[in-house]
Amino acid sequence: MASCLPPLMTSSASVCAADCDDRRSLRYDRWNGYDERTTKSSKYQRRRRSLVLGSASAASPRAQIYQQVLKAARQKFTQEISFRSKDKDVSLAKALLYIAAEDEAFMAFNREMDAFSIHKERKGVSGPPTPQEQEWNDVEGMSLAGKTIHDWQAELDAIAKEVEAELISKDIGCHLAQVLEAVNMVLFESRGFRRSPILGDPKNSYLHLVLSSGCGIAIMLSIIYIEVCRRLSLTIVGSRVGEEFLIWPQTGNPEELFKVTSGHSLFAIVNGRCVEDPRSKASDLTSNSLSGLEIATNRDIIGIALANLVRLHWKHASRSTHGLMLTSPLRHVHNAHDKLYKITDSKAPLLRPQELRLAIMASERLLILQPHNWASRRDHGMMLYYNREYGKAVQELSICMAFAPEEEAEVLEPFVEKLHLLRLESSWKSLEHSSQVKVS
Repeated sequence: MASCLPPLMTSSASVCAADCDDRRSLRYDRWNGYDERTTKSSKYQRRRRSLVLGSASAASPRAQIYQQVLKAARQKFTQEISFRSKDKDVSLAKALLYIAAEDEAFMAFNREMDAFSIHKERKGVSGPPTPQEQEWNDVEGMSLAGKTIHDWQAELDAIAKEVEAELISKDIGCHLAQVLEAVNMVLFESRGFRRSPILGDPKNSYLHLVLSSGCGIAIMLSIIYIEVCRRLSLTIVGSRVGEEFLIWPQTGNPEELFKVTSGHSLFAIVNGRCVEDPRSKASDLTSNSLSGLEIATNRDIIGIALANLVRLHWKHASRSTHGLMLTSPLRHVHNAHDKLYKITDSKAPLLRPQELRLAIMASERLLILQPHNWASRRDHGMMLYYNREYGKAVQELSICMAFAPEEEAEVLEPFVEKLHLLRLESSWKSLEHSSQVKVS
């Protein structure tokens, strides 16, 4: 049975690009003032964007609802992973569903603004855009692929009940191996869950969409496995092993996990083919080495899922600039002949603003979980730089330097200094533009 299972592990390999709606992205660029080739000042751009957002919100009650849901979903996520709570009380499912709700509300808001912008551009059309049916007005009632957050949690409950029914129908006791085999039967045979061969498809990285389609990246399948077993009063733990994330039932006797019965060990039943793959570090694990691994907390697992979202959305954002990395500008700052990337420069990288904002949102949540992770904060600061939020970028990168190793701080310091100058230059241009407007 285990040989039929996909390996429940996650890889940090580069997320491949996937198709997205270029037309909508370009419209979003135009009316949002995000065209890097024409924008002259980040401060002027933010002022222009706030006017557009304000007018769109005033014209559409739905836009206001989406904004409220955005804020509420972030608050709910922050409350769920709060360090005031014990880690065992943090719900992986609820945290990931709040992440999905915030991102869905953001994209719905953009679609609403698209419709508003198109309506404004059409001449001879009177009246507001045709209203669409709106059946929810808060984050808990929000529709995620046709179901609410509560409904998706109930879906996990239903899977657990199917496992219980499988055990009862076969008159199976509560032996650990039999319970795990029943979980595998329901998840991978009855329900048909499978690991996605396409890492770059966003649908495979959000919990509700994986539950809906049965197809997801490995970390999402691991989370579903953990959540289903938790409902069966069976604790599943996991740990990073190289570039992989492996899971196994918590036990005080690690030797029993590697004892082969019916052709497979308990460790193989849970993790699938990767245990038998000589290229995988999982194949080298023993009871002794397993005991030495650091068990991931629930917050750690949420962090892994968020890091995957950051990589995914950054890859989509930088799709038109092949090979662009978050840290690319740091390579040039020490060379006197290289210029710091400028947003107003015609050669500046053209990024997709919606995907960049989704990456920034995932990064913000990751920093709530891991405020002292200098690498995550550096990446967050670089994304703010690419988004022309120079003041915030300087602040985040300065904080990063306080936590980063000395050699990394030395790389960041000259970049932050030049970025500060770029920020001042943008402010001067903004003042100059304002003066010209008043004179005219």
